[in-house]
This record gives sequence, C-alpha cells and structure tokens, in this order.
Amino acid sequence: MHIQAEPSDSGKRLDQMLHERLAEVSRSRIQAWIRDGHVLVNGAASRPSQMLRGGEAIDVEPAEPAPLHAEPEAIPLSVLFEDEDVVAIDKPAGMVVHAGAGVHSGTLVNALLHRYAALSNLGGPLRPGIVHRLDRYTSGVLLVAKNDRAHQALAAQFSSRNVRKTYLALAHGRFERDRGRIERPIARDPVHRTRMTARLETGRAAWSEYRVVRRFERFTFLEVLIGTGRTHQIRVHLASIGHPIAGDTLYGAPARVEGMPPLGRYFLHAHEIRFRRPSTGEEMAVESPLPPDLAAWMGLLERV
Repeated sequence: MHIQAEPSDSGKRLDQMLHERLAEVSRSRIQAWIRDGHVLVNGAASRPSQMLRGGEAIDVEPAEPAPLHAEPEAIPLSVLFEDEDVVAIDKPAGMVVHAGAGVHSGTLVNALLHRYAALSNLGGPLRPGIVHRLDRYTSGVLLVAKNDRAHQALAAQFSSRNVRKTYLALAHGRFERDRGRIERPIARDPVHRTRMTARLETGRAAWSEYRVVRRFERFTFLEVLIGTGRTHQIRVHLASIGHPIAGDTLYGAPARVEGMPPLGRYFLHAHEIRFRRPSTGEEMAVESPLPPDLAAWMGLLERV
C-alpha cells in the first residue's frame, strides 16, 4: 500500500504515523515490518524511530507475523495449590501468560508445558490450561486447568461470576471514604489503542469495589474486589476517579515519585481467588502474599 505523509505529520516518528493511519495493526507489528524492510520511505529502508518531515512517500508491504507456538521451557514456577484438576500459580510481575505479538519465550504457558505432561486443550495450542489471565506486570495468583473437564467447570464459574477475585493496589492520593464502588463500562480507547477507557458511554459493563486498608500522606493502600474481568479493569477504574495506580504511567501515574526509588512496575497484585474445586465442589480460597518488591516500596513511604 502507498501512504503519503502529510505536512501535519512533520515531527512524528515513522511507526507512530503508520499506527495512526493503520489503527487495526499493532504498533509492535508495524515496527517489525519496518525493521524487516517491508516499509520504504522515499524508496529507502528506514527505522521505526525515523522522524518525518511531511510529504514523504511511504510504501508498506504488509507481512504476516511469524506463526506463534508454545514450547516447553525450564522456568521455575511457584505453586500455591494443586490437585488432580487445578494448579494455582503465583505469577511474578513481568511474566507474560502466553505467546503473543513480540513475545515467544519466557511465558507462563511455556513453563507449564515443561512442568506438566498434560493440560487442558480447550484454550487451543497457544493457551493450554489457561482459563483466565493477568496483565504482564500484574503479579499474583492465577488458576490453570489440568484437563478439559476442569477447564469447562472453571470457565462456567468465571462466566457466571462465581469466582471471587481480590487484588491489592496502591493508588495515588487519599481516599476520603473507607469503601466505594466504581461501576463504569470499559472500552478500547479510540485514540490510544494500547489503552482502555471508562470515559465512553459504550463498552462492556464492569464494576469494582474497593476497601481502604491503609492511608499514607500521598497514597492509599486498597483491597479491590472485581465482579467482572475486563482488560486493565482496576487500572482503568481507579484512574477514572483520579487515583491512578502507583507506577502505572499508561493511565496517568507519574514516572517518578519524589523521595522514592523507581518502582519498576505498577503496584497491582492478585491477592486472592475463591472458586469451587471441579472434582469435589468444595469452596477453595488461594492467596498470594504481597511480593517483597511491593512490600519494600510501600514500607519506604513511611520515611518520606
């Protein structure tokens, strides 16, 4: 395809401009096209960070992404609970659940395939055993189905909202009320496609309830219960009321906090999940303690 850079594109990065024109294509995919020589600017190969002057003739030859696949990898896993049907993993921040654009190795699925001979197949070859997910930089408890029967039973509990998920979050600002409920639909941000938003009338219904655990001068430590599992739900909901999660620059948190070291991630942890064991119907609660990095960072707040 041929794209003509407009005068208004002057000063923009090449990958940024192409993502604006080709909103249905991820920016990481566009960057891969540029690096692999599928994008020519005035007939010459370029790089994603090239700054445009406006008026350039840009030729794009879309390329299919390399096929994704899951491969066993010897990656340590922390197991919180396990029976014949289910395993509850304590996922560390930074680990991607399954392969996706730009991520092929180091995933939770790859670690699971190395550890277990068989997992549920209902999620497909890229997501064996995966019933629900956590964002890459969200740590905490995540359930995995070992067989198809368990997967169906857990999926039914999630769809009927009989799974109770509780998170711990540190949000900017002081909450005046001890408890509250945020009920706003969540949709893809029409401008910034990597973000979600709760500012539109359209979107998928979502609610989150919070309880204040502790107040600091500039932050509030919260326990958050979600009744729905939308993309970035807690991050979007807290930001929508003016209290973004610490470290969550995507949703408005500052990159640095005066007097504090860099956090290196956003402060959100999947603390507890309650479900019924597929084999017995017994109600089960699995907890993941607050990770040392988050606990240490919050501890420093007492000194500043």
